[in-house]
Amino acid sequence: MGANQKFSQTIESEEELRTIIGFPSKLVKNKIITYLDDHCSNFISKSSFLVISTADKAGYCDASPRGDMPGFVLVLDEKYLIIPERPGNRRIDSMRNILSNPSVGLLFIIPGMEETLRVNGKATLVKDEELLEKMKVKERKPLLGIGVEVEECFIHCAKAFKRSHLWEPDFWEDKETLPSASKILSAHSKISNQDVVDILEESYTKRLY
Repeated sequence: MGANQKFSQTIESEEELRTIIGFPSKLVKNKIITYLDDHCSNFISKSSFLVISTADKAGYCDASPRGDMPGFVLVLDEKYLIIPERPGNRRIDSMRNILSNPSVGLLFIIPGMEETLRVNGKATLVKDEELLEKMKVKERKPLLGIGVEVEECFIHCAKAFKRSHLWEPDFWEDKETLPSASKILSAHSKISNQDVVDILEESYTKRLY
């Protein structure tokens, strides 16, 4: 069942959408730049986490987290940055998408800060040894890099983080009530929970880099 079959009242045009949402302010319209200035480069240097969004040529989308110590993303100049590709689960969703559709969106996050930085552009899979060497951690180079040519860059407001109280521990769920990743993986993969626990432990302790 498609979305249009499930929902009886949907928006079909931007004109109709604008009658509900309205138009952006002058500040919002003017805040977009097409390069990484000193402010953006400084933000990225303090970011330890980002989400990269991609889509293949058929439009199937993916959003994937990337994280490391602050400054793990290397800013090359005003128009280019590179994200290290550390060992993962080998699904390579983002990279497969980039091969067929280079358009990407990045959301940079600094822990404790409610505003985020959005960067949109065109991505390339990079294996330049000189660049990979610059992103070594514990004497291990990243497997590859995701190079991005910047097309848009702008600060995103803090409303989502304020509404969610994301950085406020008083609003966090008790750890005992949180979903169990191992149990979810066990149910979905049909592998025993203990085997999943062992796999995750090995991955988290021995294969971060």
